[in-house]
Amino acid sequence: KILLILGFLSILAVIALIAVAVTQNKPLPKNIKYGIVLDAGSSHTNLYVYEWPAEKENDTGVVKQVEVCKVEGPGISGYSHATEKAGPSLAQCLQRAKEVIPSTQHKETPVYLGATAGMRLLRLENKSAAEEVLSSVEKTLRLAPFNFQGARIITGQEEGAYGWITINYLLGNFKQVSGWTKLLHSLKSISETSGALDLGGASTQITFVSKELSSESPENQLYFRLYGKDYQVYTHSFLCYGKDQALQQKLARDLQASTLNSSLFDPCFHRGYQRTINISDFFKNPCTSDKKKQFPFSQLYIKGEGNYQKCRKNIQKLFDKNNCPYSSCSFNGIYLPPLQGDFGAFSAFYFVMNFLNLTSETSPFPLNKVTNTIEKFCDQPWQEVKTAYHHIKEKYLSEYCFSGAYILSLLEDGYEFTENNWQRIHFLGKIGSSDAGWTLGYMLNLTNMIPAEEPAVPPLSHGSYVGLMVLCSLVLVSVLLFTWLLFHKPKCLQKGVV
Repeated sequence: KILLILGFLSILAVIALIAVAVTQNKPLPKNIKYGIVLDAGSSHTNLYVYEWPAEKENDTGVVKQVEVCKVEGPGISGYSHATEKAGPSLAQCLQRAKEVIPSTQHKETPVYLGATAGMRLLRLENKSAAEEVLSSVEKTLRLAPFNFQGARIITGQEEGAYGWITINYLLGNFKQVSGWTKLLHSLKSISETSGALDLGGASTQITFVSKELSSESPENQLYFRLYGKDYQVYTHSFLCYGKDQALQQKLARDLQASTLNSSLFDPCFHRGYQRTINISDFFKNPCTSDKKKQFPFSQLYIKGEGNYQKCRKNIQKLFDKNNCPYSSCSFNGIYLPPLQGDFGAFSAFYFVMNFLNLTSETSPFPLNKVTNTIEKFCDQPWQEVKTAYHHIKEKYLSEYCFSGAYILSLLEDGYEFTENNWQRIHFLGKIGSSDAGWTLGYMLNLTNMIPAEEPAVPPLSHGSYVGLMVLCSLVLVSVLLFTWLLFHKPKCLQKGVV
């Protein structure tokens, strides 16, 4: 009878322990937080909505993009002649954000707007217009039901740094380790970060960690301490070298070199393509104003030639490689340490290469394959291209030949990627559910969601702790039963013993 009672009590104890463990680890109601970032680029504005579980605010990789809304119309810098319209242009996407985020959380949801190179150029050209555009945008964002946290023009260095933070956060390169796993992790080398290559309409950025970073150009260096690790990062932003402004620069240079003829044959446009440009508008831009001169005509007629090799030679003239005051340079006398590790190329890098079917999630295409593909595309007559891609706006379609050739020239001639390290460039549109770009890194930084030091956590999670307690209890009960049986053999086991 005593044995039966003990056995029954032991079973009850085990059931109770399991019940406690299950109850304790039952998923709690989700406490989700939200954040909004508007990327006010040179050609258009995008609104991004991010969400994350509140209890995991300092974990890596828990923030995810749940909505992206493209604002109709030009970028906010395009409203320089009607500044009061800049803010209201955002209304439709703000309405979309209101629908995505529960109304009970609107007031606590931060909203940020970061304007990039389009507004940096407008500020150089017309400072008061830039301020009025920002004022209009700020007024609209303050009227929205969210927690407005600021609208500002971010620097090129910030844009590069936040892009680097975004892709490394999404790729899990900032993984934090704690407790028992820390010992194992310390035996391995610290995981490499990925470099970031960003290409917009008005600027381009290159950012990466370099072990050979020298102190000769301190303005291109940033220091981060993230999750208890130090990162020394090289970054530079080239204003006027985004794909749209690079095209403007190229045309201005070609126009300067041309004879007094209003027709310009351009190898970077398809054969049979024609475009008209107003000379007066063309040289207002800070990227081309230094090339201004008097012309005996008011309009320029561009006629496409469709010659990739000639196009590349024209583009190469944009990159001045003659003067380098440092141990190594990219172009225009800007310091660049030796390239290191893998690179994630996003924004227009991805959009152009994706259009040309040159992006691959498994294995990047070799350089000669990329070159041949772009050369063949440029060689196609305009009418043929228009028929094949009739669903794409003519302005964008007409510039893919130039953009493809420009990307190759920027990466090869500008940054000196070669056949040997070309396949270390990965063209990224999304990482998981989130777009690759600077906006997520911007929000993570402003909400302090990436701590400098690794957050203190116990060696075991609560679930592991409860599970271990249950296992130990089972072992203890088994040992007690075995001991009792050993010293108090039941009568059934004593039969046959003399």
